[in-house]
Formats: sequence, C-alpha cells, structure tokens
Amino acid sequence: MTASVLPHPFSFNTGLRLTKAKGGNRGIIAMKTYSAKPSEIEKKWLIVDAEDVVLGRLAQAIAVVLRGKHKPTYTPHMDCGDNVIVINAEKVKLTGRKMADKVYYRHTGHPGGIKSATAGEILSGRFPERVVEKAIERMIPKGPLGRQQMRNLRVYAGGDHPYSALIPCLLYTSPSPRDS
Repeated sequence: MTASVLPHPFSFNTGLRLTKAKGGNRGIIAMKTYSAKPSEIEKKWLIVDAEDVVLGRLAQAIAVVLRGKHKPTYTPHMDCGDNVIVINAEKVKLTGRKMADKVYYRHTGHPGGIKSATAGEILSGRFPERVVEKAIERMIPKGPLGRQQMRNLRVYAGGDHPYSALIPCLLYTSPSPRDS
C-alpha cells in the first residue's frame, strides 16, 4: 500500500481575494467571506496511527480534521471535514495516573443504573477503541452537524482496517514536547 504524506494540518495558502470596502475609496481593504456549497466540498481519507500518542493531543488533531478547520474553505454550518481512520487505538498513551484515575460513566436507562469503568479497564476490555472515540466526540460540537461529523470517524483497536483500497493519506500528529 502506497500512502502519500500530508503536511501539517495548518500549513495552507488561503488564496482569498481582496476587494474594496463599501463606502468609497478610503484605502480600506476587506475580504469577502467564503461559504462552501455542498458540491464544492472534497473529502479525503486520512489514516492515523495512535500507537504511543498522547490521547488528548491525538483527539484534538483528529477533531480539527473532522470539522474541516484545517481547510481554507472551512464553513461552520457545513460538514467539510475529511474521513479519518484511527488504527492501534488500544495502544494509545495516557499521561500521569489517568489509566487508574480517569473514570468513564454510562447509564443503562434503568433507575440506579449508573455504571463506571476506569480508562485502564476499558483499554484492556472488549472495546478499547471507545476511549479514543469518546475523547474525540467530546471535542466535537453537540448537535446534528456534530453527529454527522462523527460518522466520518472510524476507529480500530488493531492495525488492520477494511479501507486499504481507498489508499488513505497519513496524518502526522506532533509528538509531545516531553518525548524529545
């Protein structure tokens, strides 16, 4: 599988045109606000290897790409983000004592049905990808658009995924400053 490498998510050329502001020729230059139409939105497939990457840094970088804020054509009310595949989610790194101290709560829907599990229990359990999914989900706005953007995320506990035919690009996340 040949994968191309993308530059850092925030290195782009905006290419916006400048026009003169209303009110005459006073030397003031204003930019026109660009609003993307659904036919103009191009979605790419990106792959992220979560092995030994700090969970919060990984989730922040993926949330930016899912929302589309790394593109110069970002439009707040449109789903202009890319599709993201996360592999090796079970090998994500948590700093400090978060493996034992970070608690995730859920409710069964029945009275008194609140359940809790630590991050370590979830990562060593049946669905370790839920830790990464929840971290990213909590960085995406709530509502219909946020749910649509979360549908562009695929998280896998291991290194295998069924999207290899799409030839996804690699998305690099910056390592922690403490790692160097």
